[in-house]
Amino acid sequence: MSQLPHQVRPDEVDHLLRNAQLRDALDPYLDEAYVSINAHRLPTPVENKWLESMLAWERAPITPIAQWFEPALSIPAPESLDDDELHERLWDTIQKLFDKRIVLDFTDHLSDRQLYTIIFRDILSSPEKCFDRGENYLHWDCADTAVNPEVYLRYYASEEERAQWLETEEDPLPPVEPPPYPRKLPRCPL
Repeated sequence: MSQLPHQVRPDEVDHLLRNAQLRDALDPYLDEAYVSINAHRLPTPVENKWLESMLAWERAPITPIAQWFEPALSIPAPESLDDDELHERLWDTIQKLFDKRIVLDFTDHLSDRQLYTIIFRDILSSPEKCFDRGENYLHWDCADTAVNPEVYLRYYASEEERAQWLETEEDPLPPVEPPPYPRKLPRCPL
């Protein structure tokens, strides 16, 4: 019994044509660091979605986060607000950032005023790629773990992460402490 040849659906042709267009558009941005996708392991529509996000990233302008908003997001200086005003402004700003797919990570060691100051001083002025993130989020590390791992190790690291750190570092581990300002911030869906 002979096997019938695979019937090509019109949408398969469309996906392959789109794939070729995306690869051509990405070609000027690629260098030796680019890892090719194994097209035999990934369905073409899924690969196309990934290539589209990659192209959007490459073409996106770099602008301060405050300018991602219309009008630009401007918040009062921390020192101009009393504690109640600051708390209200903080939560309003956190929601606005989340609406733009910006998630604040590792904030529970910071008081409201400290977190608001980081948003005011560091986050809103930070130049970042501005593009439709689709399902992705920009995560802002409010503990600055790359520069100061002590905060992460003290408040956020698991026992396994602490043990791994000890294997590679000579500095002593800080004691584990519960974060002093636990809060439930909006999180990206898992």
